Amino acid sequence: MRIAIISDIHSNLEALTKAMEIIDQRSVDEIICLGDVVGYGANPNECLELVSQRCGTVLKGNHEDAVEHNSLTEHFTDAARAAVFWTQQQLTKNNFEYLCTLPLSYKTGDLFFVHASPCHPEEWQYIFDDTDASAAFRCFSELICFIGHTHTPILFSTGGLSQTLSREERFIINVGSIGQPRDRNPELSFGIFDTRTWTYNNIRSAYDIETAAQKILDTSLPPKLGHRLFKGM
Repeated sequence: MRIAIISDIHSNLEALTKAMEIIDQRSVDEIICLGDVVGYGANPNECLELVSQRCGTVLKGNHEDAVEHNSLTEHFTDAARAAVFWTQQQLTKNNFEYLCTLPLSYKTGDLFFVHASPCHPEEWQYIFDDTDASAAFRCFSELICFIGHTHTPILFSTGGLSQTLSREERFIINVGSIGQPRDRNPELSFGIFDTRTWTYNNIRSAYDIETAAQKILDTSLPPKLGHRLFKGM
């Protein structure tokens, strides 16, 4: 089975649409979304609806949690907090209710999926480096844990940073961000995992950043949320 794993769309319909076009060309059997469908961008309703239609599993991210529970925005940046409140005002009743029902994690076979960290998923911990990853390996038993949250694609093995998979080690794989990459590469990022060959590919692609950014600038969202799309940060 070939699984596409997407994450951190952040209401960027242009990036999500492009990712779906690529997925449709890659003979993928299933799409799993790791959360943060909303936040930052200008199309929360459209992104939620597309993800709910196309993905077999959709998880809750910290931005969905913050839309449901505003107290979580205490730890957000000013721009992120403003985006949460703006998103709340835009969401349809059905989309808000759908967002609130999303689970925090998903397991299938030797694979574990979560938005941020397998350690207390509801606490939205970050996995930035080997030290963070070492602690996280103790919180799941599967061979691979797929995550998002940091917006930066990277592979950690039990031995440290890695470039390729093997069945002899366990891995934490960050698939990066569809709608707001933060590795100074503005191209969208997601992953495709093949359960038969036990291989993983990180997919990067350009998309219509100009339209996505202009949509943000045409709203009352903080303008910096549009400008930074061009910088991948």
